[in-house]
Amino acid sequence: MEGRARGRRRTRRRALRPAHDGAGVAARADAPTRARARRFADVSADDTYQPDPRRWRALSVCLAVGFMTLLDVSIVNVALPSVRDALGASEAALQWVVSGYALAFGLVLVGAGRLGDAFGRRDVLIAGIGVFALGSLLAGTAQDGTWLVVARLVQGVGGGIVNPQVSGLIQQLFRGAERGRAFGRLGTTIGISTAVGPLLGGVILAAAGPEQGWRWVFLVNLPVAVLAVVLALRYLDPPGRRERAADLDAVGAVLLGVGVVGVLWPTVSRAWAPGDLALAAAGVVALVGFVAWEHRVTARGRTPMVQPSLFRRPGFSPGALLALTYFSGFTAIFFVLALFLQNGAGYSPLEAGAAITPFALGSAVSSAVGGRLVGSRGRHVVVAGLVLVLVGVTATDVLLAVRGVSPGIAWWIAPPLLVAGVGSGLVIAPNQTVTLSQVPVEQAGAAGGVLQTGQRLGAATGIAVVGSLYFAGAAGGDAGVGAAHGLRATVALVAVALAIGVADLVRSARRARTGADRPAS
Repeated sequence: MEGRARGRRRTRRRALRPAHDGAGVAARADAPTRARARRFADVSADDTYQPDPRRWRALSVCLAVGFMTLLDVSIVNVALPSVRDALGASEAALQWVVSGYALAFGLVLVGAGRLGDAFGRRDVLIAGIGVFALGSLLAGTAQDGTWLVVARLVQGVGGGIVNPQVSGLIQQLFRGAERGRAFGRLGTTIGISTAVGPLLGGVILAAAGPEQGWRWVFLVNLPVAVLAVVLALRYLDPPGRRERAADLDAVGAVLLGVGVVGVLWPTVSRAWAPGDLALAAAGVVALVGFVAWEHRVTARGRTPMVQPSLFRRPGFSPGALLALTYFSGFTAIFFVLALFLQNGAGYSPLEAGAAITPFALGSAVSSAVGGRLVGSRGRHVVVAGLVLVLVGVTATDVLLAVRGVSPGIAWWIAPPLLVAGVGSGLVIAPNQTVTLSQVPVEQAGAAGGVLQTGQRLGAATGIAVVGSLYFAGAAGGDAGVGAAHGLRATVALVAVALAIGVADLVRSARRARTGADRPAS
């Protein structure tokens, strides 16, 4: 009997002893996967979440509005010669037709995101659509250059109000793997709208004629805006609890606005006189003051425009910095190639837009794939995409150097542009998903505004830097030399983004090993 008791005790000890067999090894090997799942888990998920059966239709409405506003960043470029001839607009006015939109767009992003968080994203989205439609109407009926510039500023404000609501609504409506797929569709929208703008502008001008076609570049937005408002009222829920207007951070809004305008001014106006540089310096000071003020507001127990803790959340700061550097190179690709194809190879605006279309097609396909992969692979998807963009842009540069301005150059650069487009689709949406993965829904609008402000700052800075290099290289009359200079600068900017992505991967792996991969409070 005593022997049987000892046997039972040994059996109990074996049952309680930690396993060291193959299953235990597999469990330890699967630790990085579990850590990644913890990192990309929805920090706002709770047992009360019920998926809205209309969420995919609501997403379609949001993406249509986002496409409309982002399209107007580039679609107007091919219409500038017609605007000059029809209105007698000066070169300065034409420059502000393009840059004024970008300036106003970037100015309101964070503040609009905060308004959506406070008062309801549906209502703020509809208000933004209304402002954008008003700007489009004013632009389409403009009688002189000044009128058109003012209209474009109004359009930019509307676009800046709309876009943070789109990313905020995705955070609000979707959870888990569905959120990655939703951001994948947003990435497709961003990539296509940026790349296809010159092509659609060329189609409209060809259909309506150069004398009046430029007006329809703006007026075509009106029926889309009306339909979007009707569908938003149908598929998006009205806001619940609203914050008081007195709780909004007015001082923070002013400091941020001054900072964004100051930093953007020299790049969008392409003026580097002492006064412009002084304004840029004042912008930097204002941004530093904004950061200090937000910490002070938080310390007093009030709600800041942007929570300082947002930048301590895993992946947010490197993701925002990666977006800034990548958009510096991403948007400059189209700027350089559009100038080279028209000024160097003699392409029409429509032909130049069509030549860049492979990039848009590649981005459209891979954005959806990236949205599905990011939940399991995280930042690895972004890094792989950046490598493909580097390969594609470098190959394009090499082909331009070898083939020069030969008539069939568009066919030669189509394959590497397709590769770069595939890479871009794996960067934009997955990076947005990873960057916002640890942001609570109640801060989604402001966080999306911060991310998109970085994208706008990057785009403006990249076009200014790369454009300066292009024009310096083409000063001798050889557009191919200018394109080479511009594309090499683009490669450098994308390489910086790749370095940031790899550094975040290394940091994430270290956090996973030490068990520190938890959302910041």
